[in-house]
Amino acid sequence: MTNISKMDRSKLRDIFTFNSLNIDEVHVGKDKTEKYLFKLSDGNYIESVVMNYENRISACLSTQVGCKFACRFCASGKGGFVRHLTVGEIVEQLYHIVCRSKRKVKNIVFMGIGEPLDNYDNLIDAIDILTHFKTFNIGKRKITVSTIGITDKILKLAATQLNVKLAVSLHAPTDALRRKIMSAASKYTVDSIIDACIKYRERTKKRVTIEYLLIDGVNDNDANAYKLAKLIKHSGFYVNLIPYNEIPNCSFKTSVRTIAFKNILRDYGITVEIRNSKGDDIEGACGQLRIGKIKDNGSKK
Repeated sequence: MTNISKMDRSKLRDIFTFNSLNIDEVHVGKDKTEKYLFKLSDGNYIESVVMNYENRISACLSTQVGCKFACRFCASGKGGFVRHLTVGEIVEQLYHIVCRSKRKVKNIVFMGIGEPLDNYDNLIDAIDILTHFKTFNIGKRKITVSTIGITDKILKLAATQLNVKLAVSLHAPTDALRRKIMSAASKYTVDSIIDACIKYRERTKKRVTIEYLLIDGVNDNDANAYKLAKLIKHSGFYVNLIPYNEIPNCSFKTSVRTIAFKNILRDYGITVEIRNSKGDDIEGACGQLRIGKIKDNGSKK
């Protein structure tokens, strides 16, 4: 930029960076799901996923390097939490995806590596940029924020009037069971999470999804299905049952009781669907490629 002074150029160089992340690997599955492994400027790695559906293309973006909550079933927290992603690093994931694919992404889900509401301020700024008509012009109703249930941030998000969709990773109908599989998330009780979700739906008029990962012999029996049904019967929530995508060095297995669990919820009048699992053949679950890269490099980055 030769039309500004050398002093101003020096200041800009100190403040701004370009190309904060670069595509390290791209894996394409049989179902055309695309898994991106990005290398950040500090040597850390994150992932994004592009899911191709019949009528839309959705991108799953990361918000952190690693995760503080380290749920037992999830690869994202393996190796611990490193840092928050900057606003630019969140947005730039979609930039690279769109540039490489030459296609318009219509839906964004913040379900990649990290807990989005733990990086709240940067998440909100990134959403503002992604939805701006001069950038990607993503409709706010096409954005979903997933969380393990940080109740105060759920209420704070409701007050922003962004009116994005909310998805809560509950995965258990009781606090005792939730502590066994999501120990770091146990400070947020099941009752307080459900209460915050009800308030979110009332204030935003947007759908709230309860995500329930079915793990064989852990949370998939009839008793847990009945408890979940009674917990949310009159809430108007949508339930997304998720087949478990097994990860290395974890004893959890994919449940064979998905249909039975679904039928119990449906009998209670709850709207429930089974998530269409994508990217199984390319380590599509959050954090799997990153963990492999960490092992290959012998590093915790």
